Amino acid sequence: MKLLRTALVLFVFSWMAWSCQNDRTSQFADEPTNQPQLADTAIPVSNGKRNPGITETYENTNRVIWQKPDLVIDLIGDLEGKTVADIGAGTGFFALRLVRQAKKVIAIDIDRRFVQYLDSIRVLELPENLQNRLEPRLATPTNPNLRSGEADVVVIVNTFMYIKNQVDYLKNLQKGMSPGGKLIIVDFKKKRTPIGPPGEIRLPIHEVEEALYEAGFNNITTNDTALDYQYFVMAEN
Repeated sequence: MKLLRTALVLFVFSWMAWSCQNDRTSQFADEPTNQPQLADTAIPVSNGKRNPGITETYENTNRVIWQKPDLVIDLIGDLEGKTVADIGAGTGFFALRLVRQAKKVIAIDIDRRFVQYLDSIRVLELPENLQNRLEPRLATPTNPNLRSGEADVVVIVNTFMYIKNQVDYLKNLQKGMSPGGKLIIVDFKKKRTPIGPPGEIRLPIHEVEEALYEAGFNNITTNDTALDYQYFVMAEN
């Protein structure tokens, strides 16, 4: 029975990945319903070819090596007893790792397919004692769907550059964070890299800093050397 369930989940995910590659309507795609407002280049074109943008299958690019998830989590700090919101969770690359250290992880995505996938895969990927720590949650274009003060830590990886009206989004996000809560943004450097989206849609690190200051975040720190292709920005609510 378990083998059958595993095969079914893998089949569904394969179909989902194929579907995303064809319609590019995954997390933070610009659609009139259930999708966030993104940059006008939400489906960017590079060298005459459509770029998958936020739906790019980074998992097929040695992501564990260049993304350095363990290092990123170490930079975040102690997560014991804390609730973490992973915005743009996708297939759970970070959420499934964070849940082993945090009290609870809310895996937030605006694509219902990813939310449903994570709801299924947590049974297969996580030990029974950790399954209830992971809560997949559907979000809306301008609202991460967090209750007031719910998240102690918010993580946004490979997603922030795609959000339109970033300052407004950050102000809304603050409502769902606890006082003194941490926000971590990891995104691609504004330079040529072998992995990542087209350079024209990437945000330089100083623009991320300015958006955070304008939204009212404090104690903003940056690190653009720990990761090869990305920068790490941390701020406090």
